Order: sequence, then C-alpha cells, then structure tokens
Amino acid sequence: MKITSLEQTSAAPMQMAGAVGVTKQVPLGVADGVPNFSFRVFTVVPGGHTPYHIHDSEHLNYVMQGEGVLVDEAGVEHPIKAGEFALVIPNEKHQYRNTSVTEDLKMICAVPSAYE
Repeated sequence: MKITSLEQTSAAPMQMAGAVGVTKQVPLGVADGVPNFSFRVFTVVPGGHTPYHIHDSEHLNYVMQGEGVLVDEAGVEHPIKAGEFALVIPNEKHQYRNTSVTEDLKMICAVPSAYE
C-alpha cells in the first residue's frame, strides 16, 4: 500500500518532442509496484501544450484544475475544464492545450503501467 500527495511527488519537464511548458509527476507508477495502471499528473502552463501525438494504449484523463482544449485527429478543438473527464482511445492523434492566460491546466492521466 502507498499513500502520497502531489506535493511529495517530484516534477520534471515533459521530455517528448513538441511539448511546451509541460511538467510531469508520477504519484503512482511502476516504481511503486503498480500492476496495471499508472497515474501521471501533467501541469501545462498558460499558452503551453502537449505534443500532437498518438500512442498504442488508451489514456483516461481527469482535469483537476484550469481550462483548455483537447485537439482531436481532425484538428477540432474540444473545450475542457476542471471537473471533466476525457478518453483518448488507442492510436487517436491528440493534443492538450492550455488556453488560459493566468491559470495552469492540471490533469491526471491514467495509462497502462507498461506504457508509463
């Protein structure tokens, strides 16, 4: 068993090409012995964004703070805000963008531990 908080979890810049102003924390992951799913938390600064990318596994997202858009594979921007959930299916091209000028966009991203 493990109980932790974001304050106890180190943050590092996202290392994917195309990421701008994104930090990543892994409060529950492979290093903790998770058998199936990892919880990652991404913080995107105002004007920042994740890469426009695809991956082989689903991502289950929960917006904890802020607002922005989730860009789909057709380039359509879908508004997102704190309290909302988003599903990105396998091989669906997507990008998260923070559209705020003052507040960070912070979200939980649950992925299979093998993807972490």
